[in-house]
Amino acid sequence: MTDSLFSPLSLRETEVSNRIMVSPMCQYSSTDGFANDWHLVHLGSRAVGGAGIVMTEATAVSPEGRISPNDLGIWSDEHADALERITSFVKSMDSIPAIQLAHAGRKGSKSRPWDGSDPVFPEDGGWNPIAPSDVPWPYESDAPELHELTTEEVGDVVDDFRAAAERALDAGFEIAEVHAAHGYLLHEFLSPVTNHRDDEYGGSFENRTRIVREVTEAVREVWPDDKPVFVRISATDWLDDRDSWDLEQSVQLSADLADLGVDLVDVSAGGLHPDQEIPSTGPGYQVPYAELIREETGVRVGAVGGIRTARHADEIVRNGRADLAIVGREHLRDPYFALHAAGDLGVDAAWPPQYQRAVPRR
Repeated sequence: MTDSLFSPLSLRETEVSNRIMVSPMCQYSSTDGFANDWHLVHLGSRAVGGAGIVMTEATAVSPEGRISPNDLGIWSDEHADALERITSFVKSMDSIPAIQLAHAGRKGSKSRPWDGSDPVFPEDGGWNPIAPSDVPWPYESDAPELHELTTEEVGDVVDDFRAAAERALDAGFEIAEVHAAHGYLLHEFLSPVTNHRDDEYGGSFENRTRIVREVTEAVREVWPDDKPVFVRISATDWLDDRDSWDLEQSVQLSADLADLGVDLVDVSAGGLHPDQEIPSTGPGYQVPYAELIREETGVRVGAVGGIRTARHADEIVRNGRADLAIVGREHLRDPYFALHAAGDLGVDAAWPPQYQRAVPRR
């Protein structure tokens, strides 16, 4: 029987009611990394809106792992406590709460996008970003000094991810996702553009992917066997004119991650360097990357990129191109995208009883 957008998805012992996931989207609305009413309403409304999986924004595993001083974090038990009411509410809506564990690396310590995304210096509330190599983000202005990680400090990063996953479990999350995309720290290790190391974390494919495998193993070790782990990757750097991370390497990494117990690869692209050349930004422009990884490895995948309509999302799943339709900007425009998608596709959806008087009649 062909799967569709509203077919349930079984991931270990976790049953997802449909194939729609709210993409992790930074809100830049925290103080000292703590979740607040904005996060409760933002994530909770998408659960009310019927999404099968509601994922947090990139949630920093350490203070210097934030993109901006306003990012969400989970580097203490108190941060986990602040997230617990969100997971509780999302579950009450029969949606699955998920968390993206992240470290910004060289792209950290900058202001919010609506404040210019400019470097923030330590004396102004920022910090010195860390990276695999002394290759700073190419700002047009001065930026805080970059710290190149020692071999021992790489192990500390792995430990930070492990501890964050333990806290996320305590906070009630059902899915943990490792963020290894978009030019942030783990992606910086993957790509030869930003990784010039000569130790066991640099050089060959095996070495450059080592930290991603170690972080994934650390998260999988503390995450229960009955709950799924995802990894988000950038399938390509979109830098074809230089030695960079590409789709072929992404296929191999995805196969390696599946062997480590990863249940789904969340396939995005780009973000490593402003010189990237995106071939297209039309509807579904990144779906072929997910489709190829699924075909080549057999691992489940989520597809992103310009998914704006119910029929497009359904086509992606129905034609076996991906197992999840990961919807970002359309969920910002319409928190009830999943409920409206069900109506568009002629599927009965479980509207909250408080809203049933407004259910469209077919």
